[in-house]
Amino acid sequence: MQVVLGGVGDSLVSENPFTPKASVIRYWNKEIRREITKTHFLLSKVSPLTAVDSASFSKLAAQNDLASHLPSFCSSAKLFCFPDLSPSLEKHPKDERFAVYSNMNFSNYGTDRLAGVDSFKKYSEDSNIVVDSFHRYSRDSTGHKEQFANYASEGNVVDQNFHSYAASATGGSGNFNNYNREVNNPNLRFSSYGDDSDGHGQTFTQYTENANAGNGQSFSSYGKNGNGVPNDFSSYGKGANVIGSGFSGYGEAANGANDSFTSYGFDSNSPQNTFKSYGDGGNAAVNTFSSYRDQSNVGDDSFQSYAKNSNGEKVDFSNYGQSFNEGTDKFTGYGQGAVGQSIGFKIYGRNSTFKDYAKKEGIVFGRYNNGSSSETAQVKGGSSAVNKWVEPGKFFREKLLKQGTVMPMPDIKDKMPVRSFLPRTIVSKLPFSSSKIGELKRIFHAGDNSTLETVMLDALKECERAPSPGETKRCVGSAEDMIDFATSVLGRNVEVRTTENVKGSKQNIKIGSVKGINGGKVTKSVSCHQSLYPYLLYYCHSVPEVRVYEADILDPKSLEKINHGVAICHLDTSSWSSNHGAFLALGSGPGRIEVCHWIFENDMTWTISDS
Repeated sequence: MQVVLGGVGDSLVSENPFTPKASVIRYWNKEIRREITKTHFLLSKVSPLTAVDSASFSKLAAQNDLASHLPSFCSSAKLFCFPDLSPSLEKHPKDERFAVYSNMNFSNYGTDRLAGVDSFKKYSEDSNIVVDSFHRYSRDSTGHKEQFANYASEGNVVDQNFHSYAASATGGSGNFNNYNREVNNPNLRFSSYGDDSDGHGQTFTQYTENANAGNGQSFSSYGKNGNGVPNDFSSYGKGANVIGSGFSGYGEAANGANDSFTSYGFDSNSPQNTFKSYGDGGNAAVNTFSSYRDQSNVGDDSFQSYAKNSNGEKVDFSNYGQSFNEGTDKFTGYGQGAVGQSIGFKIYGRNSTFKDYAKKEGIVFGRYNNGSSSETAQVKGGSSAVNKWVEPGKFFREKLLKQGTVMPMPDIKDKMPVRSFLPRTIVSKLPFSSSKIGELKRIFHAGDNSTLETVMLDALKECERAPSPGETKRCVGSAEDMIDFATSVLGRNVEVRTTENVKGSKQNIKIGSVKGINGGKVTKSVSCHQSLYPYLLYYCHSVPEVRVYEADILDPKSLEKINHGVAICHLDTSSWSSNHGAFLALGSGPGRIEVCHWIFENDMTWTISDS
C-alpha cells in the first residue's frame, strides 16, 4: 500500500503508509476533504521519523522512558536539544589559543597557573546552539590572563556558565571583548566568579551588542571577598533588544572594589537590570554609572539592598537613564546601614522611585529630571527618535498594499533553530504544562535554572495565558493539532498561506499585483507563529476584524519578481498596548488605526479557501 501525495508541480511522491507524513496526509484528506495542492510547506514541518522509529519512540513515550534515549530521539526527530557536556579540557599546563572549539566543558582548567594567557578567538562562532561551561577555571592562579574575543558571535541560542571562575586568583585579568555579538538568545551566568581574588580584574567591552531577547547576564556571588578588583563594563548591551542583567550577591564583603558601568545599555530597547544585594558589607568601593541606558527605549532598573552595611561606598550616577521613552528605576533599601556613603545623581533621568531615599545624608542631586515640560521633551525626543526602535517595514498601513508602492521590508528570515513537529502519537504522551516543568526537565535533560528550562517555561506561560479580548488561541506541537484548530475556527474549506521566501528582506521592495483574500473583505484567519521549544511548537490564534492579502514583491530597480508575500491587516487594535511597537513605528494608539505586517518565514496564516 502506498500513499500518493501531489507535490510541487505535477510530480508524485510515494510514502510508506506508516510514516508520520503519511499519517498527516490521511488526516488532511479526512478533515479537509479537498486535494493537497499548496500544503507542501506544512508537510515540510512534519516529523521526518521513519515508521519504525516513530513506533519505537512512541512506545518509549508511553513508558515514560524517552529521557534515556534523548540523543537519538533528538537526532532522528530533528528536535532542538542541548548537548550533554561531559568533563573535558582539564589541567592544560601551557597557554592555549581556542579558535575552533564549541560545546565544551572547561573543568578544573588553569588551576595554580603562573602567568600565561588563554585566548578564545572566534570560539563557537555562527553556531545554532552554543553550550559552554567554565568550572573551576583559573583557580588560585597568579598573573594569569583570559581573553574572550569574538566569542559566540551570531549564535542563535547561547548558554554559557562561568562557575567558580578565577577564585582566589592573584593579579591577572579577564577580558570579554566582542562577546555574544548579534546573538538571538544569550543566557550567561557568572556564579562564584572571582571570589576571594586579589586584583584580578574583568573588562566587558562590546558585550552582547545587538543581541536579542534572552535572560542576558546573571552575576551571582561575583567578586565576593575580593580585594582591589576592578570591573569595567563598557559598551555593554549596545543596541540590544530586551536584554536583562541580574547582579545578585555581587561584590559582597569586597575591599576596594571598583566597578564602572560606561555606555551600558546604550541605544538598546527595554533593557532590564536588577541590582540586588550588591556590594553588601563592602569597604571603600567605588561604582560609577556613566552614560548608562542612554538613548534607550524605556527599560527598568531595580536597586534593592544595594551597598547594605557598606563602609565608605561611593556611587556616581552621571548621564543616567536619558531614555527617549521613559523608563523606571526603583531604589529600595539602598545603602541601608551604610557608613560614610557618598551618592551623586547628575543629569539623571526622570520617572524614578526613591521611597524616602533622597532624605539620606550624603545624597547629592544635580540636574535631576523631575518631569518638567522642557525636560520631558528632551527625554522623549521626536517621533523620528522613537521610530528607530522598530525595524523599518515591520508594521505598515493598509494603504501601502497597492501596486507600485515602494516600501522597506523588514528582516523576515526565521531565526529559530530548525525543528520538526512530533507525531501526534508521541506529543500526546508528553506533559505540556508549567506545573509539569520538573518532568519536562527530566525528559529533555534541562538543568536547574538552565537556558533550556527558561525556554520551556517562557513558551508554556505564553501558551497558558488567558486569551486577549476577542482572541481564540491554542499552542500546537503536531500537524494534526494545527489542522484541528484551524478547522474548528474556519471550517473545512481552508487553505494555509505563507510568504514564499526571504528575498527582499532588509531592503526596499516594490509591490506588484495584489490580491485580497475573500475579495478583500473582512474575513477570519488563523495565524500561527513559532515558539522556541524542543520540538516545533506554534502559537496559533484567531483575532477579529482582519483582512488578508497576497502580493507579488518586486525588485524596485529591475522590477523582477523576487518573492510572493502574504500580509495580514488587523483592523481592530483597541485591545493592544499603547506601547506596542506598531504605535511606536506608526504613531497613533490603540483602536485608532489599522496595522499590517508580513507573514515571516516559517510562520503561516490559514484562511477560508477562495476556490
